[in-house]
Amino acid sequence: MSVDVGGRGGSVSRASGGGGRPVPVLGSGVVARRRAEGDGLVELLALARERLGGVAGLPLDPEAGAAPTVLVTDPGAVRHVLALRPDRYVKRSHRARLLIGDGVLAATGEAWKSQRRLLQSQFTGTGMRRYEQRIARAARVTAQRWAAYARTGERFDVGAEMRRFALDTIWRSLTGHPLDAGTDRELGAVAAVVAALPTLPADAVDAREAVAADLARIDAVARAAIEAARSGPAGAGPDGPGLLHVLVEAAAERPEYTDRLIRDELVTLLVAGHETTATTLTWLYLLLDRHPEACEGALAAGPEGSAERRQAVQAVVHETLRLYPSAWILPRHAAEDDVLAGHAVAAGTDVLVCPYLTHRDPDLWPQPERFDPRRFTTPQGRPAAQGAYLPFGMGPRACLGLQFALRESTALLEQLLAAHTVVFHSVPERTAYGITVRPDGPTPATLAR
Repeated sequence: MSVDVGGRGGSVSRASGGGGRPVPVLGSGVVARRRAEGDGLVELLALARERLGGVAGLPLDPEAGAAPTVLVTDPGAVRHVLALRPDRYVKRSHRARLLIGDGVLAATGEAWKSQRRLLQSQFTGTGMRRYEQRIARAARVTAQRWAAYARTGERFDVGAEMRRFALDTIWRSLTGHPLDAGTDRELGAVAAVVAALPTLPADAVDAREAVAADLARIDAVARAAIEAARSGPAGAGPDGPGLLHVLVEAAAERPEYTDRLIRDELVTLLVAGHETTATTLTWLYLLLDRHPEACEGALAAGPEGSAERRQAVQAVVHETLRLYPSAWILPRHAAEDDVLAGHAVAAGTDVLVCPYLTHRDPDLWPQPERFDPRRFTTPQGRPAAQGAYLPFGMGPRACLGLQFALRESTALLEQLLAAHTVVFHSVPERTAYGITVRPDGPTPATLAR
């Protein structure tokens, strides 16, 4: 229930979440008018944050009589939802469930805890070290391909190149095999499904039917990879057994790891392990095209291979992730009444944590639209508050592949930045907000030394 309070077109929720003041809510008339003018979700969220602050409500479906959704961008409130009270703000269903099934990104409850425990050791400490040579080999293959582009002047698509590199890296890590042309072609279906998800029918059966051919291609690749992993050492690639072998071995002791769940985990790792990295690297090159001084600054930080240069390259990656975080929006559902940053949130309320807007808050990040990697290399360059920078989420459901993504991005850039300047022939004019936030269009380019 809400009541119009006038002024800036807002309203105030009267839902009681166990104490606290009501959440201010953007008026439904304002939302309807802005939608009629062509505003999408991100514009409506930005308006609510601008007018009402870091905990704000907005009626996203007023015609259905749904309660306002609560937008969370304040760092303290972000930390409360994701890290301090994840049992109260739960994940109900992942937007990509049609593609990833019951993989760790979509799983909930005890199933999620069990699946995460199995995978977590693979992406920290010793687990990460076993993938470093695979990452390095994928980066060298890409560097050789770019050297050929530079010699011939061949035009290529930067986004497609970043996808190819990231897919090669995760495929080597999963199977021990480098990415071959046939697998690369068939796994193009993953990107096709991810791009289609925001426009699919609401009915689950109709949605699945709309992408059935692409899902069948993905399933065929997954079946072949699982069968190869089951054949033991004979199925291991030149890099040795991969993460898929860990999943297959788990099935011997854990009956829940059926062929279907192994497939779902494999596809989840493919999606999480290459779509986000490819998108980040594409944005990075588009940003460097507009800000060449950032590349020059990274290369001048120290000699090739030095810790200083690596730190500067990582800062370029972090600043790209600030503007275009891998997890740009994180839906949650209030499982019980709570008080969030002094505001009452009732059980049953839908909550949207939005790192994209937190990272662009001028109260946290001076001149937030400016691309400046020095934020991550100078003292006090970034906010100290936990929850102010979370490109991969935070808390127990933060992305497992954070270190993997940073290492592969840095490894590639150390090979490419000093060798080539990317010259774009055109750049996308729009941004697409779906599972990831990505450039909406091709990125054709050639290389100059």
